Amino acid sequence: MSDNNILACDIGLKRIGLASHIQGITLPLPPILRKNRDQAALALSQLLKDRAINILIVGMPESDEHKPHEMERRIKHFVSLVEFSGTIIYVNEALSSKIAQESLFELSKKERKEKIKNGELDSLSAMEILERYLSKQ
Repeated sequence: MSDNNILACDIGLKRIGLASHIQGITLPLPPILRKNRDQAALALSQLLKDRAINILIVGMPESDEHKPHEMERRIKHFVSLVEFSGTIIYVNEALSSKIAQESLFELSKKERKEKIKNGELDSLSAMEILERYLSKQ
């Protein structure tokens, strides 16, 4: 696994949080701010190519066994728009945003609000999703 370049993403309707694991180090990356899905898919495709990523971890909400979560359909459609020939792995993202938000607890309310608005929280959530994947490897 050490020679794999891994990128995790937390796909939302406004932002895509990103985190990478390269040479044993996990770091949050600047998020992709979505104008539309084609622009966001192109930006993610380019990032995957530029960073020579070979494993893409995608956060997926838990769904009821009888009825898939609406975001599951949206996320899978978005991922189908991304140009990527590596491995795609879906990881349960349950509570990842809440855990990420708790990591900002020491900040002032204004600073927390800014990190939510600029997408840093989404990238911390992607980092949590990536850590879940890595802990099972």
